[in-house]
Amino acid sequence: MADKQVLPVQEVEVNETLESAKGFWDKYKNFILGFLAAIILVGGGYIAYKKWFQEPKEERAAEAMFKAEQYFGSDSLNLALNGDGANKGFLYVIKEYDGTKAANLAHFYAGVIYLKKQDFNNAVKYLKEFDTDAKQVQMLAYGRLADAFSELGKKEEAVDNYKKAAHHFEADEFNASEFLFRAGFLLETMNKNNEAVEVYKEIKEKYPRTEKGFTIDKYIYRLSIEKNDFSVK
Repeated sequence: MADKQVLPVQEVEVNETLESAKGFWDKYKNFILGFLAAIILVGGGYIAYKKWFQEPKEERAAEAMFKAEQYFGSDSLNLALNGDGANKGFLYVIKEYDGTKAANLAHFYAGVIYLKKQDFNNAVKYLKEFDTDAKQVQMLAYGRLADAFSELGKKEEAVDNYKKAAHHFEADEFNASEFLFRAGFLLETMNKNNEAVEVYKEIKEKYPRTEKGFTIDKYIYRLSIEKNDFSVK
């Protein structure tokens, strides 16, 4: 009788693994194929959406913004905001091209225009909707939002946004020191002198070579001086 062939242990394990994998595939292949098809469909759909819908929409929005930005640059605020009949304004871009980069930027322009027109509620409305990764631009947006809150008498919100502006892009020393100073000044009007002094000291420490940094000592001294027996009561 011929000797019975004995497979090596490793080969047996490999065969068992292959059989197990084959069984798993037979059992779940429809689900796996369907899942992969869904991924391909979603991915392909996103690419198609971006190419055939989003990118053309971005281009149309940018074109619509062109004349409005020119009007803004020449300080023709009403034309920049509402258009001139033949060309659209920022409000149209915001409404018709929602979700585009141009519409996002139009919120900033509209907010600044309303601030200049002293329509502070609309300034807040549009500036709050603006958001960008460009730090210096976002810094200015926070600062303008703070200006609008300040004009509305909402001092807490104004202080918060002035500080946010200053801390968002500290490399811009001129604007950072200016926004901190505005925060400190508002804190003084709120009788929060200790907090105001801390803000002024931050200007002195971080921005000593700026215009505000050169003069900040007198504000710190004025709020820090202690009353004594010779003080006027």
